Amino acid sequence: MTDPTDTILPRIRVLLADDHPALRVGLRVLLEQAPDVEVVGEAGDGRAALDQVQKLRPDVAVLDCQLPEIPGTEVAAEIRRRGLATRVLALSAYRDEKYVRGMMKAGAVGYLLKDEAPKVIAAAVQAAARGESWFSPEVAARVAAWQRGELSEQPDLTERELEVLRLVAKGKANKEIAYALNVTERTIEFHVGNILSKLGVASRVEAAIWLKDRGGQDS
Repeated sequence: MTDPTDTILPRIRVLLADDHPALRVGLRVLLEQAPDVEVVGEAGDGRAALDQVQKLRPDVAVLDCQLPEIPGTEVAAEIRRRGLATRVLALSAYRDEKYVRGMMKAGAVGYLLKDEAPKVIAAAVQAAARGESWFSPEVAARVAAWQRGELSEQPDLTERELEVLRLVAKGKANKEIAYALNVTERTIEFHVGNILSKLGVASRVEAAIWLKDRGGQDS
């Protein structure tokens, strides 16, 4: 009889990028306690992080915002520009708006503070691998507050745009959304651009948070 504990789980391949070696070691030990996580590389600066992402193609890159050589925001933006499938999870000591907004605009799927509990960091990495957003409560509250202040009026989204937004909020890529809605990927790109413009946000993650904050994610 097969022992269920022997079941082989799909491995989440993770890259750690932080300029503090001791923190990277601690993160590696922490994450590799999860049965489905494997740390495949480490980097102490942004240039090395980008090279490692290009070479190793990890599922998730855990990036500090303030990396030497190339800032974490620029690394995240370059990962997206190159069309790499690696999802970025920001892990930072900074709560400042410029860092949070910068990482979100660059395409990060989440933003965690370094004082989070170990199990929370592991859960966030697993969520990021699934394409889901994960934010420290303090960061999520600030983002929601910014959006409430900036979006006092209900944007005029069409039914199709709402449909696309709900799929974006579920972590679907444009190609997946196009398939689900039986339209071209270019059409979805057009809709996503309109949605971001109407909501006054800079990234898909911000749009997803906007929808979740209004209870519309499962509509």
